[in-house]
Amino acid sequence: MAPPKTNVCRLLDKAGARYEMRTYDVADGHIDGPSVAAKVGQDPARVFKTLVTRGHSGAYCVFVLPCNRELDLKAAAKAAGEKSVEMIHVAEINRVTGYIRGGCSPLGMKKPYRTVFDSSCRNFEQIVVSAGKIGVQVDVEVEALLALCSAGVAPITAP
Repeated sequence: MAPPKTNVCRLLDKAGARYEMRTYDVADGHIDGPSVAAKVGQDPARVFKTLVTRGHSGAYCVFVLPCNRELDLKAAAKAAGEKSVEMIHVAEINRVTGYIRGGCSPLGMKKPYRTVFDSSCRNFEQIVVSAGKIGVQVDVEVEALLALCSAGVAPITAP
């Protein structure tokens, strides 16, 4: 039986974007990026995580990068046009995005925020991101996702 569609899936449907839902078992508590990539049978370089930061200006910025890489805060700030950025506290994630830690998607947040994908996304036709719920991912075309998120692309991962 197919899992129920998430709001992310509904947004992708409305836009006519092609995607595939991928589910994984969360019972073991391993919901970190590399574990999720293994559970959905994908290269971690193709499974992207969504991180939310606050810029020096006070504005929130969203960064989407491979789950096996770390965010370079200086590169991220530059890409977002901020003097600096810092990660928001886990307790703020739901209030800011409408999502919870481990189920944060770049698509369908409470408000539109400046969003930047790591330039490595262009190495793939499709990437995997959270469908907005722990245990559900979507494999979606990069260009469609970038357009739906009104996102930029820049090198934002640590060397």
